Amino acid sequence: MATPSIPASTTITVLPSNIKPSSLPSTLKSLSLSGKLDEALHLIESHPLTPLPLQTYDALLHACISRKSLHHGQRIQNHLLLRRSTKGKKGRGGTQQSLLEKPALKTKLITLYSVCGRIDLARSVFDSALVGTAPESVWVAMAIGYSRNGCSKDALSLYVDMLRRFVQPGNFAFSAALKSCAELGDFPVGRGVHAQIVKCKDESDQVVYNALLRLYLGCGCFEDVVRVFAEMPERNIVSWNSLVSGFAGRGQLFEAFDAFRRMQGEGVGFNWVSLTAVLPVCAQINALCSGKEIHAQMAKSVTRPDMFVLNSLMDMYAKCGVVDYARRIFDGMERRDLTSWNTVLNGYAIARCMEEGLKLFDKMVDSGFSPDTVTFIALLSGCSHTGLTQEGLKLFHRMRTEFGISPSAEHYACLVDMLGRAGRLKEALKVVKSMGKKPSGSIWGSLLNSCRLYGNVPLAEAIAKVLFEIEPKYPVNYVMLSNIYANAGLWEGVKMVREMMEKRGVKKEVGCSWIEIKNRLHTFVAGGGIELRNSEKYQKLWSELMEATRGVGYEPDTRVVLHDVSEEIKKGWVCGHSERLAAMFGLIHTRSGIPLRITNNLRVCADCHSWMKALSQVTRRVIVLRDTKHFHHFEKGSCSCKDYW
Repeated sequence: MATPSIPASTTITVLPSNIKPSSLPSTLKSLSLSGKLDEALHLIESHPLTPLPLQTYDALLHACISRKSLHHGQRIQNHLLLRRSTKGKKGRGGTQQSLLEKPALKTKLITLYSVCGRIDLARSVFDSALVGTAPESVWVAMAIGYSRNGCSKDALSLYVDMLRRFVQPGNFAFSAALKSCAELGDFPVGRGVHAQIVKCKDESDQVVYNALLRLYLGCGCFEDVVRVFAEMPERNIVSWNSLVSGFAGRGQLFEAFDAFRRMQGEGVGFNWVSLTAVLPVCAQINALCSGKEIHAQMAKSVTRPDMFVLNSLMDMYAKCGVVDYARRIFDGMERRDLTSWNTVLNGYAIARCMEEGLKLFDKMVDSGFSPDTVTFIALLSGCSHTGLTQEGLKLFHRMRTEFGISPSAEHYACLVDMLGRAGRLKEALKVVKSMGKKPSGSIWGSLLNSCRLYGNVPLAEAIAKVLFEIEPKYPVNYVMLSNIYANAGLWEGVKMVREMMEKRGVKKEVGCSWIEIKNRLHTFVAGGGIELRNSEKYQKLWSELMEATRGVGYEPDTRVVLHDVSEEIKKGWVCGHSERLAAMFGLIHTRSGIPLRITNNLRVCADCHSWMKALSQVTRRVIVLRDTKHFHHFEKGSCSCKDYW
């Protein structure tokens, strides 16, 4: 650090009569707290020979850091350099010559320059500190400065250099090193830092534990995340957020939801990060009641949620099939981004309200927002599922010509599905052959589903042959071909597909459904729920419902059972499907008139679809069933899909 020379013409201003030297530190502290840095610096520079304690400069630099005021910080440093060059002057804080060498001020200056983006100046101050023996705080300040400015590699190198100089790391150094390892994805070095933490005689603080959670989460070592979390003596909201996000990121949705519930039960509360982690979970598992509860907590919060949280909240409502709630939030937003528009558009597509969706799309374009690939996937899938074929074709054309978006595999899959559902199988096949890129499994799968809808066995066999080559282990393709054979009464074909699955080791995914009642998720698997099915309440209600549903025309359709067994066994298997068990559980444990909301991990079978329609009629209940493809709103004997699924 260069020492400036004092010009010969420098004049020393005496203190005004109304300010005593003894009151100068308190005056400067007051000015620092109120952010009046210009006045504070003018007062200091007007009285360069008045000795000031370390705490005064510390407070001034702290104020500079809070306001990211590089100019004022440099003036303070220059003043200290000026004071150091004045020999033999002493103050209450020790010799002014040594004041600038104090680690506390070095640390503050390094922090100030780094928050202002001047990592070069921060490094200059740090290098000057290395002339003597710099304590851990100075090293940590420089490491954090590097990390703050996106120089994680430099930060980690600094930590290694610190160890070479035999500076004992503490919690601040450990957390800074772990943060750099997480940002770099350097798992081996992170493991090494963890080993040093274990050997350290001092107790690790919460910041270190949270840094370990972030490291292992980022490196995909979730077992270590769970282990570190369990070892923590205390956990804060950051710790819990890491656990919830970790479960959600691995697709362990029920575990993520349970962790959030435990977090609430321990009185930790939540922040916006918590909600952006758990709301997508609520959306995926169709936990509308819990989502509404979170919304109520947000409404009571003293701080307003940001746009990202509101987008997550809208997405939750949209994916739970309550698009009118999503639209209310959207209309009340002060600021929106493209994700906001896409979320509501996708909600309309899911809910099969494409008339409203197309109106919103026009409003979006008129508002100056340019649609992207996600926008058109929502629009095209919505048109496909509601039979708006001509509107969908126009949108596909506009996507390329008006908005300059090249169709992706997902867009072509929507187009093929749209044409196939409309019975235009030849046109759909022509699109597949002329799309200019190798068709994906989802594209061929859409066409195979259209063959199921229209009973086109020869085309289905040709498409299935292609799918078995590109997706040999994907069970849905085999099951769909089996259904096509079964619907056509071709039982030899069903047998052939089943033998092919056994030979290739392909197993059909077990049907699983869940229903949320009183903020608890209850899960059922096909053929399970033995205790429920053997209960007196279940058997009494089942008997009444079977008689009532037959009275409105329902008869079990055993064609969905793809095994060569007796008709009675087939009926028993159909009645044991997981969505029926969830519906029965909901009828037993909720009051009359309460809607039932059920989620299924597979596409609903034709017989369960017919049964749900009859059930909604005889019980006068609204039943909302979400499967892997659609929302089905059953009411008064009808379904929102109009049997077009």
